[in-house]
Amino acid sequence: MYLNIRMLILPSNNSMEQTKYIVLYDAQCNFCNYWVRYIIKRDRKDVFRFSALSSNTGKTLLQQYQINPKIDTVVLIKNGSYFTKSTAALHIMKTLGGLSSILFPWILLPVAFRDFIYDRIAKYRYHWFGKSDCVIIPPQKIKHKFLDL
Repeated sequence: MYLNIRMLILPSNNSMEQTKYIVLYDAQCNFCNYWVRYIIKRDRKDVFRFSALSSNTGKTLLQQYQINPKIDTVVLIKNGSYFTKSTAALHIMKTLGGLSSILFPWILLPVAFRDFIYDRIAKYRYHWFGKSDCVIIPPQKIKHKFLDL
């Protein structure tokens, strides 16, 4: 199966087309699920869509963008490009706007430094926040934000 999702275009409320950004995440990670809920709550422009890294859609997108299929970090697919780790997180915060976007100037720090911090948190995320073995089914009003449902 091959998805041609260089940019996911879906009709918006005002009948103009609007680009959607795709966030691939570790669906077993409680910390990651917290951040998905955080993004959904603040996504006033309805630009984000989500897919688990381990889902069929997630695997297809990783293959399409030639991303290592063993990756276990957040991936943001935006305007035909992709970002990972701290760069993905900062671009997500910028897109959300409001107080979340005040973190974006951290993008000026060296990637190696930002990703070092990101990797330390990621390494212990299961230990600190736990791991879920069950799939969380989102409420009907936000199901449209998940590509695998």
